[in-house]
Amino acid sequence: MHKVFISGSMKIKSLDENVLKRINNIIDSHYQILVGDANGVDSSIQEYLNKKNSKSVTVYCSGSKPRNNIGHWLIENIYTDSSPGTRAYFTAKDIKMAEDCDYGLMVWDTRSTGTLSNALELLKRKKIALVYINKAKEFLKIKETKDLEKLISYMSESAFSKANEKLKLKDKVESFKHEQEHLF
Repeated sequence: MHKVFISGSMKIKSLDENVLKRINNIIDSHYQILVGDANGVDSSIQEYLNKKNSKSVTVYCSGSKPRNNIGHWLIENIYTDSSPGTRAYFTAKDIKMAEDCDYGLMVWDTRSTGTLSNALELLKRKKIALVYINKAKEFLKIKETKDLEKLISYMSESAFSKANEKLKLKDKVESFKHEQEHLF
């Protein structure tokens, strides 16, 4: 069974109709859904999946207790040595979801470094991420460096600067480019 990692920005509190259609396709295809436990997109996805009575859902959380598990689904606890509440602490579950999934569906506000990091993790693993750019109301498939560069072009200068500081974004893009050049 295919596994889809669905995530998104914490500042997005409701899901666009375009995203709901994609989630419906995932449900109808009987794919396993991997979702985090954060507020924002994660909890909105959980609410929608619960409303749809979805059973093939696993909630990933860092530590022993999820912040949200609306449908009382299976829990995948991810333990890390990072201090609770830190970025590294919560990123551990996202990395595990990127490892465990076959595909990703992200809902992005063009600022969230967490969502951008998830797309980077999937690209690093040669997995496709379909990113819904909430402001533009469009999907962008990320499967190679040029797609990532297009995604980044939606960011404001200050959002890019913040992402570069937190994620070393420029270095990661160059690393992906270098890696792809060696394939040919």
